[in-house]
Amino acid sequence: MSTSIQDVIIITTGGTIEKTYDEFDGSLQNRGTSIKNRILTKMRLPYTNISVSPLMSKDSLFMDDVDRESIASCIQDHMSHNCPIVVLHGTDTMSLTAEHCYKTLPAPKVAVVFTGAMIPMGFDDSDAAQNVTEALLAAKLLAPGFYISFHNQVFALPNVRKNKEKGTFESY
Repeated sequence: MSTSIQDVIIITTGGTIEKTYDEFDGSLQNRGTSIKNRILTKMRLPYTNISVSPLMSKDSLFMDDVDRESIASCIQDHMSHNCPIVVLHGTDTMSLTAEHCYKTLPAPKVAVVFTGAMIPMGFDDSDAAQNVTEALLAAKLLAPGFYISFHNQVFALPNVRKNKEKGTFESY
């Protein structure tokens, strides 16, 4: 196993993983990326250089085909760096976006791993740090392709969906 330093790009799109709590009105909102301050600065990653590329801050329920095309285009642009890509995305439509990218970019040069969270970071029982950590490792180890990494599982596209009853993802 190599101990050389590897670059990984994180593209942020919003979703629960990046929602922040507004103490004045009690709401959870997407207000921009906070991944560096809330997760990455707390990790020990001596063999990983992370570059964060904020694309949008949107609840995935409000994403449309224009947003999915924007995400695919951003992924394609970042593939020129020849390093793995992690996409932070809301879980409600993450499989739709990942499937769109899978179909739109049929021969990826790197591993592209989508992940999100069921509970926003900052909450004690959040799965955000776990899912980001696992997605970063998966992106560094997987062959080029499109994947969803969630709750200690990696699913290759296509045919991945959110299981709302279990609160996780599964292949079908």
